[in-house]
Amino acid sequence: MNAKYLPLLILFALITACNSKDNKAVTNVPVSVKNNGLMEPFRFHKAIEVSPGQTYDVVSWGRGSTDVGAFAILHSDSAGMKYTTTTGDLDGTISDVYNSDMDVDGNPEILIQSKGKDTINFTKIYAFEFDDNKAEKLNFPNLTSSQKAGYRGDDNFYIKDGKLIREFPIYDGNTKNAKPTGEKRQLEYGLRNNSFTVTQLSKDAEKQTADKPAQQTVKQATSVKKKITKKKSSTKKKRRRRG
Repeated sequence: MNAKYLPLLILFALITACNSKDNKAVTNVPVSVKNNGLMEPFRFHKAIEVSPGQTYDVVSWGRGSTDVGAFAILHSDSAGMKYTTTTGDLDGTISDVYNSDMDVDGNPEILIQSKGKDTINFTKIYAFEFDDNKAEKLNFPNLTSSQKAGYRGDDNFYIKDGKLIREFPIYDGNTKNAKPTGEKRQLEYGLRNNSFTVTQLSKDAEKQTADKPAQQTVKQATSVKKKITKKKSSTKKKRRRRG
């Protein structure tokens, strides 16, 4: 085990000791414990067991700010007696962690969802695929201009049929004064060759695209009608002059 991760593992052990009933060994240690039971500087912890003996503990920590910090994924392979750590910088605060196998290759993906403040991109996803004890970082795609239209955050993520589903309410604009339209945009994320694929499940973009040609057709028909009317009127004038 790499020695540079030893302080992190020691602090994580203190978290467990602080949450256990038998905590006599740490009763004399001055610590600050938050309402969620985690002692400073830790803010979030979730354990995900993907299979017997394979557990991923996701934690976040940081002092002095609640908007930035760091995260760690502690992989415990108790069957092989191997323990590895994956770390990274964190923007925002972790709201949840998901486990999936979107490309059905037998290697689990750990997806960390964080929420930011004072920005239109309220949600960030930190994604990793684990092959044995090796972690590969996956680049989660940003919303395209059409997907971002009317986006004001409030994302809801969940796993369905092995895919990551994202849905959020659509507003009538992107400013602070924008109001919800009552509609939701729903996206489905998959994985192919360790690259994300995105499919829009909701029909709002398709509906808008379908409406535009119809409007253009009406305008064209109107302009053609005007041309025919002008042609008829000019023909009548010529006849009158001849008469």
